[in-house]
Amino acid sequence: MIDHVKLFVRDFERSRSFFERALEPLGYRVVLEPAAGVIGMGPGFPDFWIAEAEHATTAHVSFRAEDRRTVDAFYDAALAAGGRDNGKPGPRPHYHETYYGAFVHDPDGNNIEAVCHHPE
Repeated sequence: MIDHVKLFVRDFERSRSFFERALEPLGYRVVLEPAAGVIGMGPGFPDFWIAEAEHATTAHVSFRAEDRRTVDAFYDAALAAGGRDNGKPGPRPHYHETYYGAFVHDPDGNNIEAVCHHPE
């Protein structure tokens, strides 16, 4: 079981703005800010972290959504926050028959996804 994920980003304020806006439809907000350049986000418990670093990492992070409408809202919010399209919301039957996801690249090029595993 994964407890948390941390991304290292080059421009902390830009990434913070992106993630606060992009993840809001998923119920995520800043929960902890233990030091300058570091925040923990989550719907209550901080399970997603970003921290400023000279060298950013790239990763794929997927957030679970309760329904397909929330996946769509994530995608719209992420693009409005400056994300770049990496896969419009839609079914991905090659993963499994009810997989519905959307993908965006964050300011550092990380592939950020929202996914719903429930049928429509």
